[in-house]
Amino acid sequence: MLTLFLCVLIAALAFEYINGFHDAANAIATVVSTKVLTPRQAIMLAAVCNLFGALMGTAVAKAVGKDFVDVSAVTMATVLAALLGAIIWNLITWWFGIPSSSSHALVGGLCGAGIASSPKGWDVLLWGTGLWPKLIKPMILSPLIGFILGAIIMMLLNLALFKAQPSWINRVFGRLQIVSAAFMGLSHGTNDAQKTMGIIALAMYTGTQAGAFNELPGWLGFLKSEKFEIPPWVVIVCAITMFAGTAGGGWRIIKTMGHKMVKLMPVHGFAAETTAAVIIQSASHMGIPLSTTHVISTSIMGVGATRRLSAVKWGIVHRIVWAWVLTLPITGILGYWLLKLLDVFGFH
Repeated sequence: MLTLFLCVLIAALAFEYINGFHDAANAIATVVSTKVLTPRQAIMLAAVCNLFGALMGTAVAKAVGKDFVDVSAVTMATVLAALLGAIIWNLITWWFGIPSSSSHALVGGLCGAGIASSPKGWDVLLWGTGLWPKLIKPMILSPLIGFILGAIIMMLLNLALFKAQPSWINRVFGRLQIVSAAFMGLSHGTNDAQKTMGIIALAMYTGTQAGAFNELPGWLGFLKSEKFEIPPWVVIVCAITMFAGTAGGGWRIIKTMGHKMVKLMPVHGFAAETTAAVIIQSASHMGIPLSTTHVISTSIMGVGATRRLSAVKWGIVHRIVWAWVLTLPITGILGYWLLKLLDVFGFH
């Protein structure tokens, strides 16, 4: 069982690293596309801000670990199958440069693996208390809010800057966009890094309840978790891993988010990043594992639509929306069959 836990830990940190470079574009695509920062500068800014954001609270981690699937039905193999399913989907969407939600990939994998591991089947899912209010409802509302709020903020800026010289606007908002990109990176770390913390804590709690850690040597006693909680060492390790992943970049998705979807100026980038960061930070404080990808994408669309609807390249948007729609069911299926495969090879 200790070997299985180590596999879970490695898979969790691999997911966190992939999440870092997969979602790096969320924080830095706009600041790169407006040429305010070079890709290297922007990636390092996002990495540092993700690091500090990951250290701010654990509300989202607790939600991921215990609010979506009945923890009594979760085994170590369930957690491993969920992580592997999410990793596979993240790598597929990264390869094709399609922004998709790492949050939804992880929860989808957990739900699918949970159904496969429990005789209760679909009843293992906590619809009323977790999935609907903390995942499905925000998944529907957050893109709408991002689009509308991004458009409103951009219209207000257009009114306020109506008589300003374009050169002055570009100079001032070029500086302000560095602040908004940092805020976006901080918010991304606050929300996204916590999902892996919750999964590791769930594996520790599951292993302790199953008696897997009863004979551990004293120096490994920190792995025992009699109740579901997020230990400080998990927070620190996940924060550092997210930092490393973000520093690794994610140029494929940056091109889609910052170049292909809509042409941006510094003032547009500032509006989109500020909109997304406010929404994500608010969700983090409420313990909602929001899709940062959905929010920044629709914020960019809302800002771009204020110029004219044709400014948004809706063909690219169509591909992104399909990725959003397919993430939960595909990762659910992956999680389900990966759990069955682990059972065949004797991992329980």
